[in-house]
Amino acid sequence: MAVESLLWCFLVVISFNDAFGQKDMSKKAFVFPQKSDNSYVSLKAELKQPLKAFTICFHVYTDLAMRRGYGIFSYATKNESNDILIFKSNRMEYQLYVGGSKVTYSVPVVVVAPEHICVSWESASGIAEFWLDGKPMARKGLRKGYSVGTKASIVLGQDQDSFGGSFDAEQSLVGDIGDVNMWDFVLLPEQINTVFVGGLISPNVLNWQALSYEAHGEVFEKPQLWP
Repeated sequence: MAVESLLWCFLVVISFNDAFGQKDMSKKAFVFPQKSDNSYVSLKAELKQPLKAFTICFHVYTDLAMRRGYGIFSYATKNESNDILIFKSNRMEYQLYVGGSKVTYSVPVVVVAPEHICVSWESASGIAEFWLDGKPMARKGLRKGYSVGTKASIVLGQDQDSFGGSFDAEQSLVGDIGDVNMWDFVLLPEQINTVFVGGLISPNVLNWQALSYEAHGEVFEKPQLWP
C-alpha cells in the first residue's frame, strides 16, 4: 500500500505539472473565437513576495471596442479580485485597476488593428503608466503604498469577479492576445520601446518564451497576425 500511495502521489504531481506545462509561445497567439463565460487561459507565476511594482506588456487584436467592453488581463487574489486588471471599456478607454482602484486612459479614434499595450505601476509613488503602440499617455496616480498579493489567479481573456471565476460572457475577449510578458519592476521608456519593436528585456514574472499556462474552453493556439 505504501508503494501504491507513493505512486499515486507521483502521478498527481506529474498531472499538475502537465496542466501548467511550460512552452515557448514565440510567434504564437491565443485566439478566443467567440464570447464565453468559460473560455480563458490561466497563467502560472512564481512570486515569493508582494509586488511593489510591475510592468505588463502584450499584443491584443479585436474589434469588440466597437460594441462592448472586455477583460484582457486579470490578476486576482483571495482578498481582492481586481488586484491587477486591464480592461477595455466600450467608451473607447482602457482601465487599469490596482488593489481594486482604477485609473482610465482615453484612446484615439478606434482603428481595428493589433495594439501593443504596456502598463506599469510602482507602490513608492503610486505612479501608473500606459503605453499604446510605443507611445506614452499622461501618467496618473493609483494606490500609493499598496502591495499586490502573491497567491494569485492570473487569467487572460476574462475579468475575474471572484478568485478564479465568476466570469461574464459580456466581458469576455473575442480575438487574439500574445506576447504577454510581466516584470516585477517598472521598465524605463527606452526599455518599453525595445519591447515594442520586438526586443526582449528578460521578463521575470511571466515570460512568453517560457510560459506556464493552462487553456480552458474554446481557446486555440495560432500563428500571430502581427510582425
